[in-house]
Amino acid sequence: MNPSVKIFSGTGSQHLAEKVAKKFGASLGKINVQKFSDGEFQPIFLESIRGDYVFLVQSTFAPTDNLMELLLMIDAAKRASAGKIVAVIPYYGFSRQDRKDRPRVAIGAKLVATLIEAAGADRVITMDLHAPQIQAFFDIPVDHLDSSAIFIPYIEQLNLEKLTFAAPDVGSTNRVREIASYFNAEMVICDKHRKRANEIASMVVIGDVVGKDIILIDDICDTGGTLAKAAGLLKEKGARSVRALCTHPILSGKAYENIEASVLEELVVCDTIPLKKESAKIKALSVADLFAIAIRNAYENKSITSLFIHSQRRHQ
Repeated sequence: MNPSVKIFSGTGSQHLAEKVAKKFGASLGKINVQKFSDGEFQPIFLESIRGDYVFLVQSTFAPTDNLMELLLMIDAAKRASAGKIVAVIPYYGFSRQDRKDRPRVAIGAKLVATLIEAAGADRVITMDLHAPQIQAFFDIPVDHLDSSAIFIPYIEQLNLEKLTFAAPDVGSTNRVREIASYFNAEMVICDKHRKRANEIASMVVIGDVVGKDIILIDDICDTGGTLAKAAGLLKEKGARSVRALCTHPILSGKAYENIEASVLEELVVCDTIPLKKESAKIKALSVADLFAIAIRNAYENKSITSLFIHSQRRHQ
C-alpha cells in the first residue's frame, strides 16, 4: 500500500499552505504549536503520520522563530516515524549569506542547510534561491522551482509594445537574461555600488532605455530602495514605463513608503511571504499551483522540468 500524503503548515506560511493543500486536493494536516510564557514553543502533530509522506510548508523569513519552528516540525515528524519528510520552503531565509565575501563572516545559507538535514529532512522544495549554488550546500535532493512559470504568463498579458528587461544589479543578470531570452527582448543592467547593506552609494544604467517599457526582475525586495532608485534612474534616462517583478516580498523597514513614492507602475510579487498590508502599487501572484504540482511530482517520483516555462521554450 502506498504511503499517504499529508501536508502541514508552520504558523508563518498558513496563508500559502492552505492554498497549496486545496490545489493538491487535500486538507491541511492537524498540528498545534504549544507556546510557553517565555516564548519557547513546541509543534505537536495531532494525527498519526507513521509511514506517511509528510510535507512541511514553512518559509523561513524573519523572525528566526519561523526557521526554528520548521526544524522542530521536522524533528517531531522524524520521531513520529514519518516515512518521508519534505521541507517545503517557498522563501529560504539567510540565502543572502551564500559565501564568505569578507573576513570573519558566517555563511548563513550553508548553516541553515546543515540544520535542516540534521533535523531529519529527506528532501527540500524551494523557490528562487538568492544564489542557485545554495543547492550544493545540501546532501539531500533539492527541487528548485522558478518563478518564471508565474511571471511569464503575467508579462505576456501586459502586451507591452517595447518590452525591455532590466537587472537592478549585476548579480541579477543571469536571472533576467533567462526571461529576456524567452521573449527575445533586450536587457539592460543597473550597476550599483553599496556603502553597506540596504544603502546604495551610486548606480548607473548600462544599455539603451529611451522609449522602452522596462521590467525590473529580482528575487528579493527587502527595503525597496534598490528598485525605487533603479526605476527613477531608468525614467530619467528616457524609459516610457517601469515596473518590477520580485519573487519574495520581504518588504522591511520603509519598503512600502519607498515603493509607493517611486515612479514604478507596479511591483508584482509572489505569495511566498505574506504581505504585511495592502498597497495600490503592490500585487501578489500565488505560487500555490506550482508547489502543489511539485509536491505531487515528488510523491509520484516524476520530473519537475515541466514546471519551467522558459526551459520548455529553450528546448523546443
